[in-house]
Amino acid sequence: MIRPPLTRSVFDSIRKIDTCTVSNAIERLEYRLRNQGQILGRTVHCIFPDLPPVLGFAVTGGMRSTTEPVAGRTYHENMSWWRYVETIPKPRILVVADLDQGGGALLGEMHALIAQALQCVAYVTNGSVRDLPAVEALGFQLFARGAAVSHKYAHISEYGNPINLDGLTVSPGDLLHGDLHGVHAIPLPIAPRIPAMVSEIRQEEEELRRFCRSPSFSLATLDKKLQHIPGGGFEMPIGDP
Repeated sequence: MIRPPLTRSVFDSIRKIDTCTVSNAIERLEYRLRNQGQILGRTVHCIFPDLPPVLGFAVTGGMRSTTEPVAGRTYHENMSWWRYVETIPKPRILVVADLDQGGGALLGEMHALIAQALQCVAYVTNGSVRDLPAVEALGFQLFARGAAVSHKYAHISEYGNPINLDGLTVSPGDLLHGDLHGVHAIPLPIAPRIPAMVSEIRQEEEELRRFCRSPSFSLATLDKKLQHIPGGGFEMPIGDP
């Protein structure tokens, strides 16, 4: 069963935050291990790093491009896929595994236009994408292995099941968050607590920035300050010199 969406205020608050800060908040809340919950970036990368963060519920599927679809010629004619997209809470993020690594790009400008009309905000795949200038102009974010010239025989061959992309298992309805740093999953049970935790972390980081830039900075004082910061607050590891 697809989980219900968050309240609008919580959703909008998280959507404006960068992935690194949200990741820090998840770590601070100690809901999962730190090496879980994110696409590892080995093959899937952000295509448009200048676009703002995206947040949406996962629509999962699989595609193939080396063989023709059983029915129809392209994704335009697979209405069952689009009907399935509408069953997921909005806004949505399409998450499609390239099952045969055939090199064809499922998503281009026309696919992005249809997806955007269905209130999808991004597309995530371990395969290829195309029509990059046109898709970027739409403000539609892409996370992919790279670009391709042709669709080839790209078509959705399955949908509605959990899939694994570059270390992250994604199930239908999972809450995904992405920006130039990559994509991670936000556990829904702790999502309402993230905005408050982010505010706490940002306050601590700002205090540390001021201290590092002040004439009174010293390693002895730094050591004392760090003793009072819970684990997971900052991007940089602090170790012995």
